[in-house]
Amino acid sequence: MSHLEKLDAYFTSKREEHLEQLKDFLRIPSISALSEHKPDMQKAAEWLKDSFHQAGLENLSIDETEGHPVVYGDWLHAEGKPTILFYGHYDVQPVDPVNLWESGPFEPEVRDNKLYARGASDDKGQVFMHVKAVEALMNENGSLPVNVKFIIEGEEEIGSPNLEKYIEENKEKLAADIIVISDTGMYGPGKPAICYGLRGLAGVQIDVKGAKGDLHSGIYGGGVQNPIHAISEILASFHDKEGTIAVEGFYDDVRPLADEERAAYEALNFDEDALKQEIGVGELFGEKGYSYLERTWTRPTLEVNGVFGGFSGEGIKTVLPSEAGAKITCRLVPDQDPEDIVKKLKAHIEEHKPAGVTVTVSEFDKGKPFITPFDHPAIQAAGKSYEKVYDVPTAFTRMGGSIPIVAAFDEILNLPVVLMGFGLSSENFHAPNEHFHLENFDKGLRVIGDYYNELAQFSKDDLKK
Repeated sequence: MSHLEKLDAYFTSKREEHLEQLKDFLRIPSISALSEHKPDMQKAAEWLKDSFHQAGLENLSIDETEGHPVVYGDWLHAEGKPTILFYGHYDVQPVDPVNLWESGPFEPEVRDNKLYARGASDDKGQVFMHVKAVEALMNENGSLPVNVKFIIEGEEEIGSPNLEKYIEENKEKLAADIIVISDTGMYGPGKPAICYGLRGLAGVQIDVKGAKGDLHSGIYGGGVQNPIHAISEILASFHDKEGTIAVEGFYDDVRPLADEERAAYEALNFDEDALKQEIGVGELFGEKGYSYLERTWTRPTLEVNGVFGGFSGEGIKTVLPSEAGAKITCRLVPDQDPEDIVKKLKAHIEEHKPAGVTVTVSEFDKGKPFITPFDHPAIQAAGKSYEKVYDVPTAFTRMGGSIPIVAAFDEILNLPVVLMGFGLSSENFHAPNEHFHLENFDKGLRVIGDYYNELAQFSKDDLKK
């Protein structure tokens, strides 16, 4: 039997057992953002450690941080072979609104060959696949073709506030030749993709304060500044009518899109009409001169994520509110710096704030953009493993979202990062009814097992940046 045939036989025989194990993992409500789930975070970390042990990993530890713990395990007996550092996260997003879930968010259920539960796709399901790939390879040979280190954190969904410090303090422990992450998606159903670039992130909240308390709009309206009008004016100043960001200097450091990248995106033949139908809009909108893929993968954004203030209950309340505000996030592209962007946002807001109100700006999540050459041998090897299992060419893409810690890994450990995901954009991660297509669970197990074998063909020098 070939290597892939052995993997296929193993995963076929173990499929139901593996699914039940994954369901046990998904039943743990490891919501990092909510303090009442701190015991569940510890429980999920312990579950992972036990899973590592079952797979054959060694040197297992649950490493405490100032927040939720990091779970570590390794297997380092492939002398002279490359070392893979695999990163993932065991924390999940909150589940509200619960009434929109068709089954309980922590009661895993398979429907139409899809596994429904919070964390099924992001990221417990994908972490689980790498653990089981190690288990399969150990079962096949009693050893692994490469050295592996696993680092699974519990704070990705809240911006990884303690992981960068952990990496800095454990550089020797985490030393490797490449970093592999499965927290991204495929290009589409049956269309595998390697992501070689992520956008960065800069988030702020704008708070506008007017009078010392709410005022009667009949008595004071027209004579006192309305904070909702003020925040609306500030928000409207961020873009021109064509969607271009009007913040001075916002585009100064944006790296131009290379001709070969633009040609590669055109070759994907992205169906914008199908997208409009899928998301329920009549027209797409964005920066002129760029396709949808270019706008969402390679151009920066400034989006209003929420606006608040005044009365929003049933009926009318004739009030002039004393406060209003908005939450803003910017997605950033290579060579943009989140600290610099926040400074430019603050300067723009200060310049455009209306009279009669006080405006304050609070800073939130920040993360640098990331990009790596897609001709790196570790990335090409991942594409080869996808193609063996899916029997179609692998697309090389960027991603519009952000994984802030990826840039930190790149800067601190100075290693190539391979982003090989198995999720689909339609799987409702961060939303009700999150699910994972089991076709990609099944094929992904085989891809990962084959990929670890493919990497054994390279020397450490082959994989240097």
